[in-house]
Amino acid sequence: MAEVKAVCIIAILTLVSLVLIPLQWLSIKFGLRSQNVLPRIWHRIASRLVGIKVRQIGHPARQRPLLITANHASWVDITVLGSLIPLSFIAKSEVSGWPIFGLLAKLQRTVFVNRTRRTQTGQAADEIAERMAAGDAMVLFAEGTSNDGNCVLPFRSALLGAATRALGEENGATVWVQPLSLAYQGFYGLPMGRAHRPHVAWYGDMELPGHLWGIFTRGALDVVVTWGEPVLVDKTTDRKALTRELEQEVRALTIASLLQKPVERVDQAALEEPAFFSNDEKPVKAGAGN
Repeated sequence: MAEVKAVCIIAILTLVSLVLIPLQWLSIKFGLRSQNVLPRIWHRIASRLVGIKVRQIGHPARQRPLLITANHASWVDITVLGSLIPLSFIAKSEVSGWPIFGLLAKLQRTVFVNRTRRTQTGQAADEIAERMAAGDAMVLFAEGTSNDGNCVLPFRSALLGAATRALGEENGATVWVQPLSLAYQGFYGLPMGRAHRPHVAWYGDMELPGHLWGIFTRGALDVVVTWGEPVLVDKTTDRKALTRELEQEVRALTIASLLQKPVERVDQAALEEPAFFSNDEKPVKAGAGN
């Protein structure tokens, strides 16, 4: 039955995509407002088909310009966040060449970043700043990679420069940066332990087709999305200090969600290597289908 369910999900998503992809292409080409709506419809349909249940704590900021900084465990993060509000993502340049996923990313107006060249990173930051200044909410997975879902890796500060670039030359200009936590908390209505969370996470050398098939056959995920308090950024804001502050907040929110306990904010040093949330023992070929 699980395999039949997966085939049905793939068939329905294919039909939905065949309808929405041309509409989204036209929306982007002619600058229609629907370019922000259609991707959300796709993600909501995908979430419902797979059985992803999202519980939100807090609210996305209404202020603009807005940069959202989140932790990253899986490609599922994209569908979870994309189903909530109109937004676009910031991704590594390799994603643009991926079959199917690359096309979907482009249609969601993703900004692609070549992290191996600093000059292109700066150009990407300028593009992100322009999009934010135009009112788009941009999502940055600030760890720069995905992990096993049991921890939050150190944030990278380079692309947070987009927040300060979006200030432009205007005196007194401000930008909002909002920390965001994603935590995979349940599986078929039961608590998801540390050992099972990597079946949802997609990281390391996991193969994408097998992981996709595993999510489609097993699905039924409970996800907690926690919106932190937006941080006001101006020309005096120190980028590295901002990065540390956002990292500490996202880590505290994620630990609280995984342990289903109140948020405890402690010193950054105390959060560096908690044993429970260590990535030291990653399964080399783990995947949802294993």
